[in-house]
Amino acid sequence: MRRSARPSLKRVLIANRGEIALRIIRACRDAEIESVAVFSDADRTARHVRAADHARHIGPAPATESYLVGGRIVEAALRSGADAIHPGYGFLSERADFAASCEAAGLVFIGPSPETLARLGDKLAARRAAISAEVPIVPGTFEPLRTDSPQAMAEVAAEAERIGWPLLVKAAAGGGGRGMRRVDHPAELAAAIAAATREAAAAFGDGAVYLERFVEGGRHVEVQLLGDDHGTVVALGERDCSVQRRHQKLVEEAPAPGLSTEQRRTVHTLAVRIAATVGLRNAATAEFLLTPNGDFYFLEVNARLQV
Repeated sequence: MRRSARPSLKRVLIANRGEIALRIIRACRDAEIESVAVFSDADRTARHVRAADHARHIGPAPATESYLVGGRIVEAALRSGADAIHPGYGFLSERADFAASCEAAGLVFIGPSPETLARLGDKLAARRAAISAEVPIVPGTFEPLRTDSPQAMAEVAAEAERIGWPLLVKAAAGGGGRGMRRVDHPAELAAAIAAATREAAAAFGDGAVYLERFVEGGRHVEVQLLGDDHGTVVALGERDCSVQRRHQKLVEEAPAPGLSTEQRRTVHTLAVRIAATVGLRNAATAEFLLTPNGDFYFLEVNARLQV
């Protein structure tokens, strides 16, 4: 069923700072939409504040007291007369609760729906969505690991043997390589789980972790996606992000080199399929591993602008 048309926007609040805020301000100006910048005490004279049509102060310098406080962002939007909030990337851009609070306040959230963000923000939920979309995933577990008893740990060890070595312990929330440990031998498993859990809890406020096979010699290929309010999703191309250090990308090359026409078509199709399954609206990036055998495995979807 086609969704009702969205009202045209006249004023957009940008819940971010720096270069991404400037890019959104420029896009708003090109579309003849007024822009509203937000700023903390540290950013009063920042370029994005001077470039916007309007500006609103949202709190002290620490991001945890300003740019990450969703209630202040929504209040600033309402007081400024904005129709919509553009989150940019980082900060609140992938927070389902923030998207929901925008919509509850009568504001358009320029990004995926709260429901889509909730399904994609949790890597385990994203893995389950991929299975329902018949998209291949890296062999691994589908629920948070339980290690609170000898029996639970024995079950985890059995799962690890089923998946095969080496494997990764990965955080279910967040990203950026945090909360991730490679395990080459069974004797390393318990310590790796404990370390990944601590790091994930500290970084994301959620210590849930799971197991996933480590693919030796794999390439990291991403597909840029765009979805609309009517259920249409298109792939805008792909890039190779295999050159990394500590799970952080150093070089992104587009189009991805060395892919055959059939491989390119395959990864685009898989990416569109998973995005359509979760009802993607707006921009997102689907990440895949390309094995030495030429198979694609789904990793995750980043439901925001590409950094």
